[in-house]
Amino acid sequence: MRPLDPTRSGYCLLISTVCEGVVPYERDARGLPVIYGTLGEVQREFVEGIIERLEQFLSGEREFCDAMTVEEYIAEVTVYADGAIGDEDGNLFNTGAQDDHPAARRQ
Repeated sequence: MRPLDPTRSGYCLLISTVCEGVVPYERDARGLPVIYGTLGEVQREFVEGIIERLEQFLSGEREFCDAMTVEEYIAEVTVYADGAIGDEDGNLFNTGAQDDHPAARRQ
């Protein structure tokens, strides 16, 4: 199987950063983006993160504005054979730079 063959679809939490642009919000122990199998799973994880920030505000660990700001978002992604993922906007993510995946060179 070639690296640019899609193997499955899933969902991922992404965040838009000033320095790196759009990047996965969380990665696993191997450095690969965390993929959720269903929309419900990723929605629960998303909400748990919001709840955690609000609880940190209530306990005095976080400022109100920081607790209320949600920058990450849910994206449907394609998972490639090598573990890289691509979103519907054409962003590709793996363990290194976004543009070093073979599918990025096709665009």
